[in-house]
Amino acid sequence: MIYELRIYRTLPGRLPNLLARFQNTTLALWEKHGIQQAGFWTTLVGESAYDLTYMLKWNSLAERETKWAAFASDPEWLAKRAESEKDGPINANVSNQLLVPTAFSSVK
Repeated sequence: MIYELRIYRTLPGRLPNLLARFQNTTLALWEKHGIQQAGFWTTLVGESAYDLTYMLKWNSLAERETKWAAFASDPEWLAKRAESEKDGPINANVSNQLLVPTAFSSVK
């Protein structure tokens, strides 16, 4: 199993917009494309209260490449994303890492 750690740093005041987009649009589209989430978090204490951190689960890099490309080019996603940003961009930046559990991890 491969886990993808993604951190979205929103622009000030825009975190509620990002949370709404995930809850109302993105999760259903991920389900359509077979993308599995492992969890979502906002920052209580840390570098930025503007962050949304989440993880995705993948069986392989090939699965990630295929499913993420299909999602990213889905016309419904492109339209909903544009609609959610009609008042301006939501994110200041996005970072991601692909992680592999260690042999002693509680997550496999």
